[in-house]
Amino acid sequence: MTEPADLVVVNAEVHTLADPDETYDAFAVRDGRIVRLGTTYDVEFLAGADTETIDADGRVAIPGLIDAHTHLLNAGRSLVHADLSAAESPSDAIDLLRERAAEIEGDEWVLGFGYDESTWDESRYLTREDLHEVSESAPVVAFREDMHVAAVNGAVLDRLGDEMPDDDVRTEAGEPTGVIVEEAVDPVYEAIEPDAEEAEELIRAAQATANERGVTMVHDMVRRSRAPQVYRDLDLADELTLRVRINYWADHLDSLIDAGLRTNHGSDMVRTGAVKSYTDGTFGGRTARLHEPYADDADETGTWVLDPDGIRELVARADDHGFQVTLHAIGDAAIDAVLDAYEDTDAPGDSRHRIEHVELASDEAIDRMADLGVVASMQPNFHKWGFEGGLYDARLGERRTDANRLPSYLEAGAPLAFGSDCMPLDPLLGVHYAVNAPSDGQSVGVTEALRAYTAGAAYAGFDEDRLGTIEPGKRADFVLLEESPWDRPDRIDEIGVALTAVDGDVAYDAR
Repeated sequence: MTEPADLVVVNAEVHTLADPDETYDAFAVRDGRIVRLGTTYDVEFLAGADTETIDADGRVAIPGLIDAHTHLLNAGRSLVHADLSAAESPSDAIDLLRERAAEIEGDEWVLGFGYDESTWDESRYLTREDLHEVSESAPVVAFREDMHVAAVNGAVLDRLGDEMPDDDVRTEAGEPTGVIVEEAVDPVYEAIEPDAEEAEELIRAAQATANERGVTMVHDMVRRSRAPQVYRDLDLADELTLRVRINYWADHLDSLIDAGLRTNHGSDMVRTGAVKSYTDGTFGGRTARLHEPYADDADETGTWVLDPDGIRELVARADDHGFQVTLHAIGDAAIDAVLDAYEDTDAPGDSRHRIEHVELASDEAIDRMADLGVVASMQPNFHKWGFEGGLYDARLGERRTDANRLPSYLEAGAPLAFGSDCMPLDPLLGVHYAVNAPSDGQSVGVTEALRAYTAGAAYAGFDEDRLGTIEPGKRADFVLLEESPWDRPDRIDEIGVALTAVDGDVAYDAR
């Protein structure tokens, strides 16, 4: 006699997102795993007296979305502190910071996250003088969306200026403007690092938002943070509704080695991932490292955060100790340097070494990634800056359509995974931009975009045997969508998430 299922989902349009993508009406779950796919009639035979039934009422079921590049603590900060992504001008941003200042006491830090000056008519970074309108005595910080650029007021410069590299502090007539980039931002991060209680509050808030957006797993990029302990505490308390792969910053490498950790160590919910570092900056800050100068600054080719010799040293050491490596590289020069380092390792494909963002890769670099088996971990939501007249047009000129050429990776056979970088944490927005990119050479189809956010991201985290598709034997991580992205490809960003489940347990239900 067949054992009853714990859960059956019926009257759905189930997309496995396997290759090929097959569709079914229903599926059954037992002990947290998919055990059968079929028609509603077939699957209902597995229902017993204690079986939970979810009637999808025609909704679309897809595998749980895996965000392969997040900063969950920062996502939580945007929910708790001033959310500057809503600002449409410098004055809007200042008003939001003033509102936040009114909510806190005394001279506590006033923090805002996520402004994007490229969308403003007055397209400029916030400055020290702007933030003095919020407070001259309390420290005030406004982080740009990419987190590589921030604006600080005089109180922050007085407190932390001596710790900031001169080259990363922007000046005008010899005086700091309040704009800081790259390593100058690091002392600010350290100063605002939340304690254990606040870190848990921020992660719980971000976890709830992630589930609301169909996310069942994140690859979190963690640096000098209490986040790993929070994840493990929530896991032990059975209060984690996201699977988490922790990609530790390179400055944790010695501690990871001493602790005997390796990539893929951990539980079913929390695992050690890759060793992560920056190599360059961003287009927004003109710090992504390019072979040729920026279109709007003929003297600027970007910044090495970690130079080629440092890249080789880090990759060799981490690889020798059994770690996957994932390196932020946006500009073409940085991408080439990372590939040179990966090529020196014994088996980069077996280790599934990754490049995060990998935006301005040449055809040769993309072919090298395919040959080496290096994972392209990309953020399709960055296409929002790639349209004519946008940020990438200003920074790159004619090269804007050479950035984020998603089809080229698939055509070359390079492993492709999608993440959001929390700009914002919203995979369906990313899928929308992947399908509706600025040019045909940058767009992929709906199935390919969803696969990069499911099966592709699972592969990037060594999880393809348990996650990423709806198939018998896989974990029952799934999402119900209110509408089909295949039926409305031009408006995927407007599709609502009706339900999110992890291991067959409902984490979010808006039906």
